[in-house]
Amino acid sequence: MPHAYSQAKKTHETSDEGIRLQKLLAQAGFGSRRKCEEMITDGRVEVNGELVTTLGTRVDPKTQEVRVDGSRIRLNPNHVTLALNKPRKVLSAMEDPKGRFTLRDIVGDKYERIFHMGRLDYESEGLILMTNDGELSQHVMHPRYEVEKTYIVTLQGKMSGTVCRRLIRTGVQLDDGWIKLDHCSIIDSNRDTTIVKVTLHSGKNRIVRRIFGAIGFPVKRLVRTQIGPIKLGDIKPGSYRVLSQAEVRSLSKAVGL
Repeated sequence: MPHAYSQAKKTHETSDEGIRLQKLLAQAGFGSRRKCEEMITDGRVEVNGELVTTLGTRVDPKTQEVRVDGSRIRLNPNHVTLALNKPRKVLSAMEDPKGRFTLRDIVGDKYERIFHMGRLDYESEGLILMTNDGELSQHVMHPRYEVEKTYIVTLQGKMSGTVCRRLIRTGVQLDDGWIKLDHCSIIDSNRDTTIVKVTLHSGKNRIVRRIFGAIGFPVKRLVRTQIGPIKLGDIKPGSYRVLSQAEVRSLSKAVGL
């Protein structure tokens, strides 16, 4: 159980080093400075496992752990997380011996040690998350945390809602086992094409293409639109944006950090 700082901690609280806690919380996306001050005085904030209620407390985000309502916030100023819209014919890699376009050609060398969290196959498009935060990357990609991913998929052939419901209820058997969709809905269809929105938490290689190929509906186009709480939004193909602290905090919470 967290405990309040004692009087012996006063020298730490009034130190000129570090950043004021309420300012740090505001920068991390918790709201206005006044709102963050209220969070501190209400006893919702811990530093290194100890409850802090004194305004003006300074912290070092590089060395100290800060939690709000029990959830750790990620404070390393050197960490950056990107949301990137991968076009077709771009390899989900940072380099390619064959000379094909890679993610490096989109993000350049601006960010040190940045890497992609998961992949999209060469012909697929849409959202890829990138970071230089190794812990966040491991959690996002680990099957244990079952991060949901949403896709807009254009299929060859006219598929019924009954098939969608069956993919949710019973799934389909692939070479490496049974797989179900968490969500499947038809957006549009005509005589020879169906557009569906699907959500699943499996991160297996080419899983969406394999699911629909197994039931006789080859994928003509595949666009990933969401990973966990992070949406593709209006990012143009071949472009990216830096996630806000609030978005990183939301993603971290979704994967148990």
